[in-house]
Amino acid sequence: MLLNIQFLDDATRPPLQKLEGLTDAQRAPGLHLRQVHDHLRANMLTLGKLIERANAGTVSQAEIAAETADLAMVANYRRFGNLCGQHCGIVEMHHSIEDYAIFPALAQQGPAFKAIADRLRAEHVVVHELLERLMAALNALAEEPTPARFEDTKTVYHALERVLLSHLGWEEDAMGDALGYFGLGG
Repeated sequence: MLLNIQFLDDATRPPLQKLEGLTDAQRAPGLHLRQVHDHLRANMLTLGKLIERANAGTVSQAEIAAETADLAMVANYRRFGNLCGQHCGIVEMHHSIEDYAIFPALAQQGPAFKAIADRLRAEHVVVHELLERLMAALNALAEEPTPARFEDTKTVYHALERVLLSHLGWEEDAMGDALGYFGLGG
């Protein structure tokens, strides 16, 4: 399930750039980014618990529906249609905004910030691939709920969880303050 994914070693990330003397207003965009990411973290936690409970046979379809009803991505599904397509579309849109608007502006702030922007862009590629594989695994599991399908789904989920949570935290640390300091994306 995880073949051909080029995982990036967290230890190879460029060093963080410390920005001094930020005002509360300059810190606000970074705090907003963290709030957006917190929704993704909460969704991942809920999905992980549900996958584990489904694997153990301790949750019914009705319980899954009830427990996921308040997830942002499920609310988007109800509003806009296909969960996989819409969730992937939302993540794609978020990443596209960063890749095509925020990261180029960040890269213009000097070589250290260019290295950060390049790395964040590369991490988006890995996250996107894992999202696609998770959706494929979940669809396969729905069609054929076998132990092998559960293992495939859990393997991809845990890889995505590890990569995404690390990415979100590093992105906040690497560019959160820079958003307001340089007036990016505002």
